[in-house]
Amino acid sequence: MTQTSDSPPVSADVSPLAASAAQTALAWHRAGRGAALATVVQTWGSAPRRVGAQLVVSGDGQIEGSVSGGCVEGAVVLEAQEALADGKHRVLEYGVSDGDAFAVGLACGGTIRILVEPVGGSLPVALLADLVAAQTARDQVAYEVNLTTGIGAVLRDAYPERMRLDRSGVEDDGETFVAVHNPPLRLVVVGAVHIAQALVPMAVLAGYDPVVIDPRAAFATPARFPGVTLLEDWPDEAVAKLGLDARTALVLLTHDPKLDDPALVAGLRQRCFYIGALGSKRTQASRVERMQAAGFAAQDITRIHGPIGLDIGAAGPAEIALAILAEMTAVLRGKAK
Repeated sequence: MTQTSDSPPVSADVSPLAASAAQTALAWHRAGRGAALATVVQTWGSAPRRVGAQLVVSGDGQIEGSVSGGCVEGAVVLEAQEALADGKHRVLEYGVSDGDAFAVGLACGGTIRILVEPVGGSLPVALLADLVAAQTARDQVAYEVNLTTGIGAVLRDAYPERMRLDRSGVEDDGETFVAVHNPPLRLVVVGAVHIAQALVPMAVLAGYDPVVIDPRAAFATPARFPGVTLLEDWPDEAVAKLGLDARTALVLLTHDPKLDDPALVAGLRQRCFYIGALGSKRTQASRVERMQAAGFAAQDITRIHGPIGLDIGAAGPAEIALAILAEMTAVLRGKAK
């Protein structure tokens, strides 16, 4: 049985389940309202929003998203209206004063550069639809656009370092902007145990969309995991339904081979960026033997982080959860030893 909360988890910036700016822009355009996408392409100083932040502006002036936390949105809306009228892209540059920056929670101001693209003009509808389709399918893609000509393309298997680091930005040529469109990070936890109760809210704050799997109904309850998607299936069935990909962290916490191993086998066969399993060094050695017997090669088995988590001397569920999230982050950002 699958249980889904009425309130999806929310990260510090945007809910992983919320419509993307590209999806909103495409929907508004198709509804006949017109839409322009404004994207932060460069920042200097203490800019209110990071590179890649987006604002969607409709033909009738409605906005979704933000490029400055409110400092320059009004000016961008006017430019977007003009872009919708002439069909041409434009690159805008604004200085954010110390006073405006302070109003949105920053100690000092900075400078931001914003690309405005009218849908159906410099940004072809087919190109935007390709980007939205990739997001829906959880594909990793980069949107590359020349800031001078306004010509863009959706690229797959490109800019691997940017994709790994989630780092949009302007290339060294000063003209090519690359927007990273990674699917939301997802945490799949097998075992609705005390560590999971601490790990899940931490992961939500770090931007993960969590799913907890446990066939034991007494453990996987909304009371113990409020606002979290719970799957009361056997782990192999649950991960088959979810699909595991390169933006998924798989964490095994039951300490029970009959529950952990089916999910572990599925994880090793997929591209999960992180696989971690609870247990001692002795438990890990037994786990390795079982995976060898299942036919996995040494290079596959070394993907299993066990004992799970960075060695920070953790004591208690909360500290163990912290160690796990730290290790997940290190692996994701290429800092794991």
